Amino acid sequence: MQTKEMIVREIRAALEHDPRINLHSHPISVNITDSALVLEGEVENIAAKRLALKRATAVNGTKSIVDKLRVIRTEHKGDGAIRDSVCRFILGEPALRNCAVLARIKGQSEVQRDRGLEPCGQIEVAVEDGVVTLTGEAASLSHKRLAEVLARWTPGCRDVVNKLKVVPHQEDNDDEITDTLRMVLERDPLIRDAGQILLRTRDRVVTLQGLVKTQEERKAAELNAWYISGVEDVINRIEVQS
Repeated sequence: MQTKEMIVREIRAALEHDPRINLHSHPISVNITDSALVLEGEVENIAAKRLALKRATAVNGTKSIVDKLRVIRTEHKGDGAIRDSVCRFILGEPALRNCAVLARIKGQSEVQRDRGLEPCGQIEVAVEDGVVTLTGEAASLSHKRLAEVLARWTPGCRDVVNKLKVVPHQEDNDDEITDTLRMVLERDPLIRDAGQILLRTRDRVVTLQGLVKTQEERKAAELNAWYISGVEDVINRIEVQS
């Protein structure tokens, strides 16, 4: 039977083995309590966070995971400024135009927009220590995922806890992930021509192909894929035009 120390060593080895997780620049604390495995630290980006959780979960003997990993801030902003920015992103998103939006301010819900003529859910935004929490209801999985991506795009955001419930219930699948990512790429101002990027999802692994003009676009496309909840891995075969 594996001891806690053996499991921790195995997890650390798995994290070290993945080149996309830079433990030297961004150390991750690995601890095992009586009830769960705890991962804590600041990581470089969303890919490192998702991969660290995946690698740790794959280790034999791992129990439930307490996720305390946070992405390093691109900008230092207060919680109120982050909350207001997330609300503006959601309010400005055409796909969510009939969704009610509320902001959690000093323990109270303040309406930013009532439901539209064709109601499609309600999203409440709260922020604590740079972590955005989304609660309420979404009309589809794509709406739920899109709201999370908008929150993760917000400068100052360190993580997102997405508690939105999809009503009515919707079964997830690879096509749903692909469709949502396509929508996200089309909205990212860093990507000049999303139509040049080909997408395929199989068993929750996203493959990106095509041509872009800059390394910045290539990196942005990959990070956007990692932003989509439920993605297990991303294979980036996008080429940069010379």
